[in-house]
Amino acid sequence: MKNFQEKRRIRVILESRPALVTLFLVTVFFAWSMVGFISKAEDASRNKKIAEDKIIELQKSKERFSSDIQRLQTDQGKEEAIREKFGLVKEGEELIVVMDDKNPTDSGLPKESGLLLKIKNWFR
Repeated sequence: MKNFQEKRRIRVILESRPALVTLFLVTVFFAWSMVGFISKAEDASRNKKIAEDKIIELQKSKERFSSDIQRLQTDQGKEEAIREKFGLVKEGEELIVVMDDKNPTDSGLPKESGLLLKIKNWFR
C-alpha cells in the first residue's frame, strides 16, 4: 500500500500546475532552439553552395592563367603578347590602323535631292 501511495504522490506532483507550466516552458524552449538550429543549418547549406561555386570559378581561372603562362613561356607567345599590347611590328611589316570617321558622309540613308532639298534649303 505504501508503494501505491508513493506512486500516487509522484503522479500528483507531475500533474500539478507548476510542473505542467515548467514542462510547457521547457518544450517551448527546445522547439525555439530547433527553429534556430534549422535556420542556421539552411544558412550553412547556402554558404556551402556559394563556396563550392566560388571554388569552381577559381579553378577555371587557375586553368586559364596556367594556359596563359604556358603560352607566354614560348617565344611565339611572348611575341604575340608584345605585339598585341604595344602594337609593335617586325621589320618589313606594315601596321595598318583603322580609324572611325568622326563625320560620316554616308549614313546609309538615301540622299535627298530635288524638290525636297530645295524646300529645306529655303528654311535654313
